[in-house]
Amino acid sequence: MSTLKTVGCEAPPPSRQLSHPILAELETIASATAEKNGFNLCGLHLHTNLIPMTMQVQIRHSDGGDVSLDDCARFSEPMGDAIEASELLDQGYVLEISSPGIGEQLKTDKDFKTFKGFPIEVTIQNDSGSNLSRTGLLHERSETHVHLNIKGQIKQIPREEVISVRLTTSKS
Repeated sequence: MSTLKTVGCEAPPPSRQLSHPILAELETIASATAEKNGFNLCGLHLHTNLIPMTMQVQIRHSDGGDVSLDDCARFSEPMGDAIEASELLDQGYVLEISSPGIGEQLKTDKDFKTFKGFPIEVTIQNDSGSNLSRTGLLHERSETHVHLNIKGQIKQIPREEVISVRLTTSKS
């Protein structure tokens, strides 16, 4: 099993499985096929321990847009054709096409709108250069601040101080 990270994609957690000998070639084929169809390849996992073998391909639109179920279905045929043409697999397999989903890090305006009210951790750099973390519920992100609801009080954190914002689990 292998993980491939490309621009605009969050890498899945590392795998404990060993790499399959043809994985690099499959990644090259999948990456080229994705590019031809307006996508970036975000990950490719080959599960040889399953019967039949399963290949999971994760894609994201080249422009960073969300991948729909229709996009996955549309990409399945050219990806399947490319695998068959390569003759790398000599046994039956299942091809699964999906989106990697959102990572824990919130980066885009859409991420901040989607996860309004969710528990987050904001890492900031204070005046002395130290990193500090604040947790609470995401209220909003404006052009100048990240607004964090901490026990019912809205705290405004200047965006220039923010190093990262990530989803967390609530501590009830």
